[in-house]
Amino acid sequence: MSREVCTSVLTPERGVGSDEMRTPEDVLEMRRLHQLGWGTRRIAARLGCSRTTVQVWLRRGRWRRAARRRRDGVLTGLEEWLRDRLVQHEGNADVVRQELETLGVRVSLRTVQRAVEPFRRELRAAVVATTRFETPPGYQLQIDFGGRQVWIGEEKPRVTLFVATLGCSRRMHVRVFLGERQRHWFEGLESTFEEFGGVVETVLLDNARALVKSHDAATREVVFQDRFLAFAKHWGFRPQACAPYRARTKGKDESGVGYVKRNGIAGRRFSSFAELEAHLVWWTREVANRRVHGTTGRVPIEHFVEEEAQQLRPLPTYGRFEQVRQLARRVTTDCSVVVDTNAYSVPWLLIGERVRVLVSATKVCIHHGASEVAAHPRSPGRRQRLTDPAHFAGVAGAEGRAIRRPRTVEESGSDSLVRPLAEYAEIAGGSW
Repeated sequence: MSREVCTSVLTPERGVGSDEMRTPEDVLEMRRLHQLGWGTRRIAARLGCSRTTVQVWLRRGRWRRAARRRRDGVLTGLEEWLRDRLVQHEGNADVVRQELETLGVRVSLRTVQRAVEPFRRELRAAVVATTRFETPPGYQLQIDFGGRQVWIGEEKPRVTLFVATLGCSRRMHVRVFLGERQRHWFEGLESTFEEFGGVVETVLLDNARALVKSHDAATREVVFQDRFLAFAKHWGFRPQACAPYRARTKGKDESGVGYVKRNGIAGRRFSSFAELEAHLVWWTREVANRRVHGTTGRVPIEHFVEEEAQQLRPLPTYGRFEQVRQLARRVTTDCSVVVDTNAYSVPWLLIGERVRVLVSATKVCIHHGASEVAAHPRSPGRRQRLTDPAHFAGVAGAEGRAIRRPRTVEESGSDSLVRPLAEYAEIAGGSW
């Protein structure tokens, strides 16, 4: 609008003259002239605007940006429908857009995203929100795995931390492995029960493939692995899987894994895997279970002794759950068989032969025919080599590798094939 032209005609769409946009300097000038005794008509003529505009700005007392009137969009009035569809399609705005197209409403993906943004925030809050509840003594144990790279010697492999936390006292048990297979879950649980001196009623876990075949998010129907069900029956607990994509329902142990990473092993170096294991045993006993817990306000080990220990079920009298695997292997030229990336030595006379390997939780036994030819303790690590010096007795060469020794003339049984070079020279008619 020009300063020379005074616009006093207001359109119905713009409403009153207060919607006529003025700069902060214009408003300050209006107030200054008004304080000097000027009338609104004179001020309007001076500034080139309508008298109504001057009156409105003087009534407001200060300048502020005029609010734009928002026009109704294509999706106005469909808020409840959009909310329902966004929840149904798990927050996917593009699927909502496709469904709108089938109803004859063609809009861009960005338009749908802007329309459902308030509902998307509600969905995110619903996912994060967790209701904490306390469990009675001896009722629940929460278990989980977490990965972390740790310096061991001059290497930095990725180790996995098995963390078990009692729901009532918050007493923890920690094991470290170099994998997250079913046997690692079993070994972690068995050592937990033995450490605590009893078994809980339920074990809460996430949906790891080693333990859970399937978990329907809608019906909450869970199908556990057969061997895990046998393991649970052996120890006498009831397995319970948290809702898919809702690991926060297992919050006590989720926070426990983070606590071990940040406090137990963060910034530390270890000379060997055994030293790492020993450190975590000490740290769990002297630090984790002797601190004042932030939620309960009590020391976990004291809380366990006073209230939870007597509520645990007794350990089974028939010992550990034996998980025995039978494998077929061929003995390699370095006199060993490989099981789970670890090499176990075998008598060198069996090089090239097929053998039967029985793998239990603590032992690896190797059979040839009906005889046991080798037995080793099972290695907890990866790419390790376990050897028995007796398996290399009589082997020529170094580091236990079988090397074919050249046969002597006496061993060949005849010296007729060994001739001096002069005889070949006479036959060829020349010299070498």
